[in-house]
Amino acid sequence: MNDRFWLLIGLFGMSAGAALILLIGKAKTPKEGLATILHGIVPIIAACSYFAMAAGQGSVMLPNGVPGAASPYEFYFARYVDWLLTTPLLLTALSMTAMHAGLRRPGLLVGIVLADVLMIVTALFFGLSAVPWIKWTWFAISCGAFLAIYYVIWGPLRAEAERQRADVRDTYRGNATLLSVIWFVYPVILLVDPEGLNLIGPTASVALFAIVDLLAKVGYGLLTTFRHARIADADLAEGAGPRTDAGPVPHLRGAARPS
Repeated sequence: MNDRFWLLIGLFGMSAGAALILLIGKAKTPKEGLATILHGIVPIIAACSYFAMAAGQGSVMLPNGVPGAASPYEFYFARYVDWLLTTPLLLTALSMTAMHAGLRRPGLLVGIVLADVLMIVTALFFGLSAVPWIKWTWFAISCGAFLAIYYVIWGPLRAEAERQRADVRDTYRGNATLLSVIWFVYPVILLVDPEGLNLIGPTASVALFAIVDLLAKVGYGLLTTFRHARIADADLAEGAGPRTDAGPVPHLRGAARPS
């Protein structure tokens, strides 16, 4: 099994996953429709990235900055383009779940997306750097942004989710836990692959990224689609639309009104 095999696994897995999510996902309420689109477009973007890498258009050869490591190595820059586009969509969907009854704190959404963009861009510079101290400085900055994302997910956004109905709270907790666990694997792979300490080979790195990508985009997307379907059914059963256990959410200027 070579790099191309795993890239094709990623391509076909993402393509099938996108079709399945869009087929299963419904739009019984505007929020369910938005969740379906967000989680459906994520593997479509990822499939384009894997196609580019499999076709030889999503990578460049770079010198390896790790002492004693083989040089040069293949750097898959398309992977970072994928992450730059897809991870903000996943965080947007998670944030919308936390603030299901109304976008009370839009700054949280803006903040977590900007932290995510910073994390991906600095990880890109980490991969492109050949000078060790520069490389690991970028890695540290990226990890700092990563921790900031975790803080928002498990701090302010979780507090918002706790104001929602029990089914919405449970969905947020489940989604946040699964996403947090899967995403934690990414910096570990970057740390040990040829872009980092070179503890695993290029093919092993591509295989690991393909497997984790499929879990984070297709597996997570399918599970979330089913959960949002249950939330939509509960919204429709309420008749008056989503609410919080703490009572109606006041409408702030510029905030989204419950559907």
